[in-house]
Amino acid sequence: MRRHRTIIGSASAALAATLLLAACGTSGSESEAAGHDDHSGEQAGAEDAEELDAPAPRLVTTYDGGIMTLDAQTLEVIDDAKLEGFNRVNPVGDSRHVMVSVAEGFRLFDAGVWTEEHGDHTHSYAAAPTLTDTVYETDTPGHVVRHGGTTVLFGDGDGKIQTFDTSSFAEGAPDPQVIEAEEPHHGVAVRLEDGSTLHTIGTEEERSGAKVVDESGKEIARSEDCPGVHGEAAAENEAIALGCEDGILLYKDGEFSKIDAEDDYGRIGNQAGSDESPVVLGDYKVDEDAELERPERISLTDTEAGTMKLVDLGASYSFRSLGRGPDGEALVLGTDGTLRVIDPKSGDIDEEYPVIDEWKEPVDWQQARPTLFVQGEKAYVSDPEKSEIHIVDLGTGKVEKSAELPHATDEITGVTG
Repeated sequence: MRRHRTIIGSASAALAATLLLAACGTSGSESEAAGHDDHSGEQAGAEDAEELDAPAPRLVTTYDGGIMTLDAQTLEVIDDAKLEGFNRVNPVGDSRHVMVSVAEGFRLFDAGVWTEEHGDHTHSYAAAPTLTDTVYETDTPGHVVRHGGTTVLFGDGDGKIQTFDTSSFAEGAPDPQVIEAEEPHHGVAVRLEDGSTLHTIGTEEERSGAKVVDESGKEIARSEDCPGVHGEAAAENEAIALGCEDGILLYKDGEFSKIDAEDDYGRIGNQAGSDESPVVLGDYKVDEDAELERPERISLTDTEAGTMKLVDLGASYSFRSLGRGPDGEALVLGTDGTLRVIDPKSGDIDEEYPVIDEWKEPVDWQQARPTLFVQGEKAYVSDPEKSEIHIVDLGTGKVEKSAELPHATDEITGVTG
């Protein structure tokens, strides 16, 4: 496996402080290229690429001690890269690359499939996956958000927000624009289509809401009416929903508004949005003192009507159980092993597809549990207890392919090639 070494963002404490002031003032975002070496345009494995008749989607999965790359159609293991520690994966959004959260920051993984335009034609390629040595440094890497042609990385330990034009990854390892949150916290940020940036507000002790800054760094909107703010999802017409302990904080048309939960404590911390629907799918918890609440209701928040509907599933689920179908349908993998297809507007459960055996969510969030990942018209469901993975055709509900893997998978993401 060929690697190249690029460390991006190794800023000193003084530089970090300078960036923090810039983010809070009017001097705006600055592009940082500290430590960026001469390999910025290199594409791992490109010279060994095979031309294909069509794009070849792949899955990227984590396990205890490494990362496996699978053929998304056959579930064949293409590559097994060893990487110690608890690793998380998120697609960059360019149909090729994945960010791996490691101790030093966000490490770039090249899944090895891509498509290029040549005049009026497109050509698809495949090469060996590569866990590159390109690291976008941050303290405690957190959320990765893809929206409107941009990719944003949020560092929980330093509040660093690194933003990229998603298409720039086609040239290798691009430099980010960097701003910082007011104070480090477990947060999230998203670049909006008008160039402004929405990011959460908080400290290590508590989180209270979100703000929006324009391209110069000037604050243009703020709301601190979202206790425990967590998670982000974009709905149709760029409505951005943030989860709160008492509902949803919504940013739309340049303004914040609040959609209250029906309970005093009605926590929404994990959401799934779709450009095909104004409704955001979320979890829903009501026990503030629970070590681990296993809820059986999900929330459907209509960002156009400003309303929230709760749906009783008859089974619990975990934070890795939520997904959206190609037409915006809400998908939930229950602990009874059933994949439910829910109409986001009515809340009706339209279909129930049995996929795996009954399971129970572990108390430790870092422990592996069944995970749902959706790519196009296919839903991928893992069963770490059996080291299996299944492909569900969302059109028919049939499990069209299953495979036993050499490792019990934890997280799953994918690229379309």
